[in-house]
Amino acid sequence: MCGIAGFYNPSMDYTTQRPKWQHILEDMNRVQKRRGPDNEGIYLSSLCGLAHVRLEIIDLVTGQQPMVKKEAGRECAISFNGEIYNMKELKRELLLEGAAFGTTSDTEVILNGYMLHGKDYIKKLNGIFSIALWDSVSREIYLFRDRLGVKPLFYTLADEGRTLVFSSEIKGLFAYPGVRPILDRSGLCEIFALGPAKSYGTGVFKGIQEVLPGHCLTCSRKGCVTEAYWELKSRPHEDSMEETIEKTAWLVEDAVKKQMLSDIPISTFLSGGIDSSLVTAICAKELKRQGKVLNTFSFDFQDNNRYFQSNSFQPSQDRPYAEMMVSFAGTNHRFLECSNRDQIGCLYKAVDARDLPCMADVESSMLYFCSRVTEENKVVLTGECADEIFGGYPWFHDPKAFQTNAFPWSMSQEPRQTLLDDGLIRSLSMEEYACAAYEKTIRETPVLLEDSPEEKRRREIAYLNLRWFMVTLLDRMDRTSMYNGLEARVPLADHRIVEYVFNVPWHMKCPNSIVKGLLRYAAEGQLPKEILWRRKSPYPKTYDPAYEEMLGNRLKEVLAETSAPIRALLDTKKVQAFLDSPSDYGKPWYGQLMAGPQMLAYMLQVNYWLEKYRIQIL
Repeated sequence: MCGIAGFYNPSMDYTTQRPKWQHILEDMNRVQKRRGPDNEGIYLSSLCGLAHVRLEIIDLVTGQQPMVKKEAGRECAISFNGEIYNMKELKRELLLEGAAFGTTSDTEVILNGYMLHGKDYIKKLNGIFSIALWDSVSREIYLFRDRLGVKPLFYTLADEGRTLVFSSEIKGLFAYPGVRPILDRSGLCEIFALGPAKSYGTGVFKGIQEVLPGHCLTCSRKGCVTEAYWELKSRPHEDSMEETIEKTAWLVEDAVKKQMLSDIPISTFLSGGIDSSLVTAICAKELKRQGKVLNTFSFDFQDNNRYFQSNSFQPSQDRPYAEMMVSFAGTNHRFLECSNRDQIGCLYKAVDARDLPCMADVESSMLYFCSRVTEENKVVLTGECADEIFGGYPWFHDPKAFQTNAFPWSMSQEPRQTLLDDGLIRSLSMEEYACAAYEKTIRETPVLLEDSPEEKRRREIAYLNLRWFMVTLLDRMDRTSMYNGLEARVPLADHRIVEYVFNVPWHMKCPNSIVKGLLRYAAEGQLPKEILWRRKSPYPKTYDPAYEEMLGNRLKEVLAETSAPIRALLDTKKVQAFLDSPSDYGKPWYGQLMAGPQMLAYMLQVNYWLEKYRIQIL
């Protein structure tokens, strides 16, 4: 993986002040260097500049970027972050069409494909990507983002709207002169009413947007236009149950095998749940054919066996199942543990990685684990996204989620307001903001005229998860891994799987009320039965009461500082009452994991973010 950045202005000639603009490109690279510690490059033409930092995974020798091709007076340049998993098939087709290759990289496949077929070539790519592509003949620049938003791409219009500035991460935009971190009412609502999620298409900061998943942003002298090249559609499902299981099994195995593409060794995250275990089983079997052993990693917290509290969201610990899977698949396994000190130590680094307050210690612990994994492997396949696609979360099965017009993972604003100042609550109208965001997605949900009211609601909940909850976890995975120079892949989020399973009716996705039953039946014969039919348990978190006490003490210290920006947003009496009350770990305010301690950690992140980025609040 990599990081990309750049700028475009159709009325400029950047070459007249080449040193100045090259320095700005270098600054944009510098702030994103953790995404690509192995190499970097810049490209400057009269109308645009491209920057790139590289994590070397494929074509370690000749795959440097930005990549430039010249042909018959036409010059095209590309800066690309991601992986194209069907690059070998595409390259064979392009060679037959007369394309010439000087590298073995997927970057050149995209560039040659564009030069032969235009921007619609993006539809042929199977992969995860954010792409900036400049064409000297059309004098246009294109920004592409993969179908499900696995790879990030932010942009803003600077210099009074004349200049497009873009970057893989928000911090890259702030490296461009005049782009400032400003927060208005909408931004505050994003943080407090929706966070750690955010509205798709927005960058929370005023004036900062993101290229939507499955979209292309085209900028020219006429301005900037966004258009979709892929959209999720509802279609009648005509396959039998047996055919559905067979096709799902094939799609999953094909996606995993495609994403094993790498010129360096791969590894997997292995929790002992069905999702990561299935990905691991397929990888281990394929590598065994090559005479290789797969590296696997699992995560937990020190002393969790002592403090763990079973609840409806987290019914069991992972380690016994991970051990069973290691024995079954014959992998080279590492059990990694995170201490309270490690977790709090990464709390602010997680904000640095995301450029926003995020999933608190759920994110900081993942960042810590990624730092340990990258010591041994630079490519990892994960089981992320299966719950959103196959209906694994509790809210897919909770009647209350069907009856409540709100995000099912965050149905009430009340817990979010527990610590906030009453004046701030009144001024933000948080309920109305969250409701408007929810209703927008409901209106966009693709449905069929023949859908029953129940099936229509099933589609709505599935679509909400794909557009919101899954993207939040994909953002977490991208930033925590790339902050450590680790490439994380998500084969279960292959767009072909999403397209197919979205249209599978609920009685096939969840046969006989078996959670993720379709995936379990598709995995039969690949996993031990104890794992195949294990009840879902999410990503682990600490239950050590000392951790919450440490967070509480830190928040007290912050509030004692008169200059702390969070003071103006919180009610100190509410904070003290909250600290004096025992936490209910079984009633999260976001998702399955973010309960009392995570509220404290989130507020610490908000304060750090406001200070570190020197944010102006309007």
